[in-house]
Amino acid sequence: MNVSRKKGPLYLQIKEIIKDRILHGVYPIHITIPSEPQLEEEFQVSKITIRNAIKELALEGYVEKRSGVGTTVIANVSNAKLSKGKRFTELLVEEGHHITKQILRIQKAKWPENAGHSPLSGENCLKIERIYLLNQEPYIYFTHYLSLDLSEKEIWDLQINSLYRFLEEHSIRLESFQDEFGAAIPPKHILDVLKLDQQTALLKRIRRSRDESGKIVEYSEGYYDSEKHNYVVNYSDSF
Repeated sequence: MNVSRKKGPLYLQIKEIIKDRILHGVYPIHITIPSEPQLEEEFQVSKITIRNAIKELALEGYVEKRSGVGTTVIANVSNAKLSKGKRFTELLVEEGHHITKQILRIQKAKWPENAGHSPLSGENCLKIERIYLLNQEPYIYFTHYLSLDLSEKEIWDLQINSLYRFLEEHSIRLESFQDEFGAAIPPKHILDVLKLDQQTALLKRIRRSRDESGKIVEYSEGYYDSEKHNYVVNYSDSF
């Protein structure tokens, strides 16, 4: 996998890629991640770059490095500020499921009329379509609209490993979420990707994410094949 100096320090990019793999079960808890030479070969970087990435992961509490053993995953739950937004997939990983993500399309689009007012001066935004696979089977289809007006060249060069990290890199800070749930029949192309019969009703989640000023900076629609797994929300008593 390629990383680019244009996107910031290489070791931080690699750290985020490995962390994303941990959070989504590619590197399960208690498993040793690939060795430093293997990671050097994969990312085409120096030994010190890999060591710095692993050091950062250890400081954040995800891995533990031991001489003669290697680097072992010791935690797969994010402590980040936005962890509530990712809790559902983390729960699936904790249950032993394997979660992977695929970007299907990235393109310029018009900000959806039902999304609320866009903070952009114009109507263009960035549209990202992606799927989550649960144990290698299509499970969730997401369509995200982001308040970014990038050029075609910038879109062509994009490599998105973590959506939240991508937003941070473009100075978009998410401070709050508002979710709506309902049952809906997805468009045909979504049902095709999810390998479902036409006219199949699915759980639909609409999310509006706001920045610190209260403006909507991300709008998304997700369709969940709840026959494969129910959508789960955890609540605590610390209100």
